[in-house]
Amino acid sequence: MTKELKIEFAPGAFDNFEGTQEELDELMAEIHRMFESGEALEKARPIDFENPSPEDMELIEHLMSMEERAEGRTLQ
Repeated sequence: MTKELKIEFAPGAFDNFEGTQEELDELMAEIHRMFESGEALEKARPIDFENPSPEDMELIEHLMSMEERAEGRTLQ
């Protein structure tokens, strides 16, 4: 028996998305499809935080800058 994953998008997760609402809906549907089919987990790879690759460092820096920008944001 496999555990069913529940996907929830955090408030502000797509604040930097540049596209139409239709494109965003398609992206979110594709993310759900990839997890339902198992494709997302098949393509996933671990990040070595002790010795990150240049690609991983770029991703980490990007995520940290997004988090810093979101700290002062208030949700209504």
